[in-house]
Amino acid sequence: MTIVDQFEKVPTTCISDTMQGLNNLDPAIKPLKDEYRVAGRAFTVKMPVGDNLVVLKAIREAKPGDVLVIDAKGDTYRAIAGDFIVGLAQTLGIKGIIVDGVIRDIQGIKALNYPVFCKGTAVAASGKAGMGEINVPISCGGTTVHPGDIVVGDADGVVIIPQEVEQEILKGSLEKFDKDEKRAAKVSGKREEVIKYLDDFLSK
Repeated sequence: MTIVDQFEKVPTTCISDTMQGLNNLDPAIKPLKDEYRVAGRAFTVKMPVGDNLVVLKAIREAKPGDVLVIDAKGDTYRAIAGDFIVGLAQTLGIKGIIVDGVIRDIQGIKALNYPVFCKGTAVAASGKAGMGEINVPISCGGTTVHPGDIVVGDADGVVIIPQEVEQEILKGSLEKFDKDEKRAAKVSGKREEVIKYLDDFLSK
């Protein structure tokens, strides 16, 4: 099992807690459906506001299993893609798209049942002048993302795990998840255990 496979099983909240909340994307970047979850290596895209030709280039160059992480400068007027372009990414095996910006054709994209995380939707399309860069360090949602960093997204948001600490963060995240599960099982539906937990916590 790869490290990405292991991160797929861990909630973003546990990963965020392990990193003290330092590598979370802007909370406005959310999945189009709450059930969407994605984990993979970041294929980074830096695009000018309103010019998405570089997104098409990224879709062509990314490997199956990659996640496109797109710095669209937070623009909420022009969509970086619609259902046709998102469908191209899905067909080529890209695991998901995360963008500091917006998309359009929301109903068509939801019908694809494909993980897209964004700030919302817009009507206007982007142009195709051809500027932009791929596989370079970017800032997405206020967080630095390097090519190959692990990105994990779920209903709570998106976190970035830098490659140089990914093993350490995985270990800490799994320990946090296990601790949370055991704590919940211990007190769930048990009045006396809840009171004891609260008393112990408040007395620290």
